[in-house]
Amino acid sequence: MANALYDITPFTLLDYPNKAACILWFVGCNMRCQYCYNPDIVFGKGKIGMQQAEAFLKSRKGLLQAVVFSGGECTMHPDMMPLVKIAKSLGYLIKVDTNGARPKMIKTLIEENLLDYVALDFKGLGQRFQEITVTGSFEAFEETLDLLLNAEIQFEVRTTAHSQLLSKADVEEMLRFLEGKGYENNYYVQKALNNVKMIAELDDSNYREGDLRFGSGKVGVVVRN
Repeated sequence: MANALYDITPFTLLDYPNKAACILWFVGCNMRCQYCYNPDIVFGKGKIGMQQAEAFLKSRKGLLQAVVFSGGECTMHPDMMPLVKIAKSLGYLIKVDTNGARPKMIKTLIEENLLDYVALDFKGLGQRFQEITVTGSFEAFEETLDLLLNAEIQFEVRTTAHSQLLSKADVEEMLRFLEGKGYENNYYVQKALNNVKMIAELDDSNYREGDLRFGSGKVGVVVRN
């Protein structure tokens, strides 16, 4: 079987709230988001297999508190579930970064009590969703969001904003959509990176520091650089 992991980040304090974690980067993705700055992971080949990943997790037991499953899109991989179970058996908290395209996998993780935190990428609404992801399904994303809203686990929703793809009005509409769904956590809006290799050839995003700072009564909007 082909290796599922492109790389492992051995230590981070930024990717799991208030926890020391590592990141497992899974190759491949079922979307082709134009502003994606990980094309090497999306289109690349896996370099790390199950045995090496398991050995790494065992070596960090007692040193790290959490494991972040990311990518690419980690929920695509048959190796993901066995690795989650291994990490859980070692006492780690589990976070999944996902585009929401595989709600059945998220549902299984929830039902088997294997999930502690989720970061759900919200690409856009309607036509914008299709334009940005090229191959994505909004219905699958919405199903994943509904699952998380009804589950007793922590999760956040986040959006990458590139001025060529999402206007401020688009992001405000996305915020209203989340409010209508009953989402009450922070909504994280991160400005797209400039001067990096992307999947598509885009002009630099011209959003400035204060352009995306707007709020609502129910949902706090946090802008990440």
